[in-house]
Amino acid sequence: MSEGPYFVLTVLGVLGTGLVAGVFCGFSAFVMKGLAALPPAQGVAAMQAVNAAAVRPAFMVLFLGSASLCAVLTVVTFVRWPDEGAGGALTGGALYLIGSFGLTAVANVPRNNALAGLVPGSAEAAAYWPVYVRGWTRWNHVRAFSSAGAAVAYLSALT
Repeated sequence: MSEGPYFVLTVLGVLGTGLVAGVFCGFSAFVMKGLAALPPAQGVAAMQAVNAAAVRPAFMVLFLGSASLCAVLTVVTFVRWPDEGAGGALTGGALYLIGSFGLTAVANVPRNNALAGLVPGSAEAAAYWPVYVRGWTRWNHVRAFSSAGAAVAYLSALT
């Protein structure tokens, strides 16, 4: 891959998807385990606060910016086809756009929205909390692996 704008975009793709993978990995490795260990009312309240904090600029710029970057890289890769590294770049785009961004929209956000509508100390919240933790964490594992795979794929496109 030659140096220039496409190279810089791909390096940014490695960094963005890798950082998002780290965030998701942290949630899968210890944040959700810690929250699950709390009494349901506390776990629900804490996760509601985390979800509210997640939609602020610090994370959203990284998460949505990486998705936008992946989309641009995918389009540019198709235009430049069949350049060296095209397979890695297309794989990186697919992994992040489908396995991280898309999965967030169809699996994690709906669970977050359902949790947001519950009163932390209610019987309904207590019943939903273990279901939420299992499902949310399972899909978060996929998001973490997809984001990490995207970073590795973009890295392979550089070599």
